[in-house]
Amino acid sequence: MSDQVQQPVSQVADDEIDLRELFTALWQGKWLIIVTTFLFSVASVFYALSLPDIYKSEVTLAPVSEDSGLKIPGQLGGLAALAGVNLGGMGGGDKTGLALEILKSRDFIGRFIEQNDLYLPIMAAEGWSRSENKLLLNPKIYNEQTQQWVRKVNVPFQPKPSTLETIEEFKKLFSVSQDKTSGMVKLSIEHYSPLLAKSWADSLVKAINEEMRTRELVEAERSIAYLNQQIAQTNLADVRTMLFSLIEEQTKTLMLANVRDEYVFKTVDPAVVAEKKTKPKRALIVILAFMLGSLLSMMFVLVRYFSDKK
Repeated sequence: MSDQVQQPVSQVADDEIDLRELFTALWQGKWLIIVTTFLFSVASVFYALSLPDIYKSEVTLAPVSEDSGLKIPGQLGGLAALAGVNLGGMGGGDKTGLALEILKSRDFIGRFIEQNDLYLPIMAAEGWSRSENKLLLNPKIYNEQTQQWVRKVNVPFQPKPSTLETIEEFKKLFSVSQDKTSGMVKLSIEHYSPLLAKSWADSLVKAINEEMRTRELVEAERSIAYLNQQIAQTNLADVRTMLFSLIEEQTKTLMLANVRDEYVFKTVDPAVVAEKKTKPKRALIVILAFMLGSLLSMMFVLVRYFSDKK
């Protein structure tokens, strides 16, 4: 019985000795811990201050959905599908999913970059001067005096960035997502310049609406042409009536596409010029560096203490 009592007592004593020994080791290496932590903290302050401010501009969009009340029998519904006619109950209506995929596609982003000539602000910018309202360009990438790209790259890359390179960099600044519950779409742009971030967000919304509107116009015009051919080839009154109904529906699509600018996304909360930076989180960087310096120095002190002890 006395042996059973003595065993847990001695275990507690060993634990106390181990903790005491740990504190002793840390105390002996306190100056190394203090100096290392201080150096990490100072380095993190300089690093955090060297990072340029990045601003974020965000726009909230509501999908514009259309529900057609036209019901088509199965046989003629196949004809409508063949003609490319999108009607209620036929898989048309909500075009949000398609618009979002197009918005994130390389083809759409590439055309957006080329049309707005965004190579410099995406690939060469390294900051923004608020006082001068001017982008700061990296001289190692672009020479402002000669107006030439001077970056050093390996083959097959060229000094002037390719569209594909610029697309990949743009995707790091660009974000779009849809809330599954409300259906609302959030589109955001991050950049050194809050003015450019706001301008690009507005331009992207306009561009995707125009893209979808143009696609619908082309599709509706082709559908009407096809339906007119079918009308000329049939004498059945019921079929002709249905074909005229399909043409009427496509004419409605043409009308809406021609008169409505916000064709697929309606702006609920427009983008604004940000007054406060989004990142970097300088205080967080310093805190994490302080913790990392403390942890690494304590681990080093303990490892050295127990290695010398052996």
